[in-house]
Amino acid sequence: MSVIKKLVTLLRGSARELGQSVVDGNATRIYEQEIIDAKASIAEAKTELTGVMAKQMQTARDIERIKGDMLRHEDMAVQALDKANEGLALEVAERVAGLEAELNEQTQAHASYAMQVSRLKDLIRSAEGRVREHEREIGIAKTTESVYRATQSISESIGATGSQLTSARDSLERIKKRHEDLADRMAAAEQLDQEFGHRALERKLADAGIGDSDKVRAAKVMERLRARQAGAAAATTAAAPHALPSPTPTQAP
Repeated sequence: MSVIKKLVTLLRGSARELGQSVVDGNATRIYEQEIIDAKASIAEAKTELTGVMAKQMQTARDIERIKGDMLRHEDMAVQALDKANEGLALEVAERVAGLEAELNEQTQAHASYAMQVSRLKDLIRSAEGRVREHEREIGIAKTTESVYRATQSISESIGATGSQLTSARDSLERIKKRHEDLADRMAAAEQLDQEFGHRALERKLADAGIGDSDKVRAAKVMERLRARQAGAAAATTAAAPHALPSPTPTQAP
């Protein structure tokens, strides 16, 4: 029997843990549904409030009607007294007394409705404030849950593909080393060509001022320009007229 009891206790504990996990896993949905239910209750309370407010309005109209009837009957009682009709005046007075009792009841009912309306309005405003607060909290909770879920997904993805990332990083390092080796080879070939190849001879000729290097060609161009400048100056000098002596003025006889 003790074993069976332990098994039953174990099953009950497992069921409780399962139920709690289900509740925790759907806490956001449950919270949102509770907010929806609260809003529905508030809407229903507003409907009930309109009914109470309507009764308050009705009692206010009844009070005004009763007051008018009392004034009218009091005037009629006075007229009966003026005509010395005591019996009729007494009947009218009894009617006025009944109206006063009815007025007292309606006044009390109106005050009760007014108090209920004020209390219900306060409760509805308080409930709406709490619902807005819960809506803000559920919004923050949903955002936080989304961030945690995204973070967990990224962590799991990186953990699952850690070896792949390591392999890709190693491949990238090998590619970079291969590029560096290729650049070094090209630089070495350039250096050898300058020291032993055709370009080495051109460099030596250029240093000696021989050949069609840029310096030699520039020097030839400068010589040509200087010759052209000298020829233009000589032509200008040859074309200039010789200066004639000024005539001597004659003296009058």
